[in-house]
Amino acid sequence: MNRTFLLIGSLAGFTAVALGAFGAHALRGRLTPDMLAVFETGVRYQMYHALAVIATGLMAARMDKWLIVMAGWLFTAGIVLFSGSLYAIALTGATGLGAITPIGGVLLLLGWACLALAVVDLTDRLFS
Repeated sequence: MNRTFLLIGSLAGFTAVALGAFGAHALRGRLTPDMLAVFETGVRYQMYHALAVIATGLMAARMDKWLIVMAGWLFTAGIVLFSGSLYAIALTGATGLGAITPIGGVLLLLGWACLALAVVDLTDRLFS
């Protein structure tokens, strides 16, 4: 599982950089400042969570914990739904897609919660 998350995180980071460059160069004159900000928010959160997916991959290599695996999949799904919906809104103007964004945000939060619980469990076992 660790290789899967390392690959997913690396690809998410790669596409975040590519989309950031696309937004900065190709979309700057084509989108309103508000929609460009929406697009940039998607890029920013994708990059943050690409790093989180990589961290789960590194942790999964050392720990066989279902919480780590769950965190990795929640981060992955959260990137797709949160950032993906923001990209779609910015590029199409279809604001109805905004209903998907909070679902992605909740998945990202749940990923962080799973990661925190896994770390607490690990430290409890190491220091007790």
